Amino acid sequence: MIDLHLHLDGSIDPEDMPRLAELSGAALPSTRQEELRSLLSVEPDCRNLGEYLEKFQLPLRVLQTGESLEYAVYRLLERLSGQGLCHGEIRFAPQLHLEKGMSQEQAVSAAAAGLLRGIRDFGLSAGLILCCMRGEGNRAENMETVAVAERFLGRGVCALDLAGNEAAYPTYRFADVFRRARERGIPVVIHAGEAAGAESVRTALELGAVRIGHGIHAASDAELMEILRDRGIFLELCYSSNLQTRAVGLPEEYPLKRFLDRGIRATVNTDNVTVSGTSLKREYLLLQERFGLSGEALKGLAINAAEAAFVTEGQRAALKERIDREFPLWLSSGEPKGK
Repeated sequence: MIDLHLHLDGSIDPEDMPRLAELSGAALPSTRQEELRSLLSVEPDCRNLGEYLEKFQLPLRVLQTGESLEYAVYRLLERLSGQGLCHGEIRFAPQLHLEKGMSQEQAVSAAAAGLLRGIRDFGLSAGLILCCMRGEGNRAENMETVAVAERFLGRGVCALDLAGNEAAYPTYRFADVFRRARERGIPVVIHAGEAAGAESVRTALELGAVRIGHGIHAASDAELMEILRDRGIFLELCYSSNLQTRAVGLPEEYPLKRFLDRGIRATVNTDNVTVSGTSLKREYLLLQERFGLSGEALKGLAINAAEAAFVTEGQRAALKERIDREFPLWLSSGEPKGK
């Protein structure tokens, strides 16, 4: 009932594309829903990360104005509420939304407006995680993202992330960016151990990450798993996405049970609702079927998500109480609305 790892540009519903295109002044290659869905979602036989990332090109094209960003965040919260979620943390990279003249601050202000309106109208809690980007020659843009995160912290923004091509741009290259974030008191989450190995996760911890996006290759390092357990670091696991990008070769190789057996605090997330063609409930059900997890084990994963969420302690207690009361019924109910 809590999705902590949810990318805005990977979770745009095809039915929202015409309105987003209008708000962003962009042309769509088609207005037919089935054709738009094929442009936004990977096929079951997705071959690699590059093929997966192609699906972000069209969403980014229609998210280049404040109006489109506000609308996209608002509509995503509406869908999450319709699927029975009680909390969501939506991440996006402000520096990717500046093609039509917005500043990063304007992009975040617009997204925050959509977030706060959605919280009010749909009755769930939510936050924005701002992504710095791995890349060459964008240090200034990343430092600006840190500054904007500080300005909006507690006003929609809840944390800072590092996303992008992990294999080509190792985590250690961004140490100065996250040193600045720690100095400013901004909670840090870092994508690591997805397209690179366990060493990337170790570096993310050195840079101050309290949650790891994906982290699946930590399973290859027994000492690292002990560190994750002893420090209470949360892993944001995204099962369908990891299979589709070939971060894991076969479903039976997925390390969820190894993490749980070692006492590591795993959580279940979607990553990209539309690109992966999934929902949070579907992810839980897939894991239940693949690994034979009991209802209590699945609820424990949901409780982990409440423990990991960037919320106040009062909100955390309320989320845990709601999960304890509603999770079994939520999981056993029919197909969620808005998928």
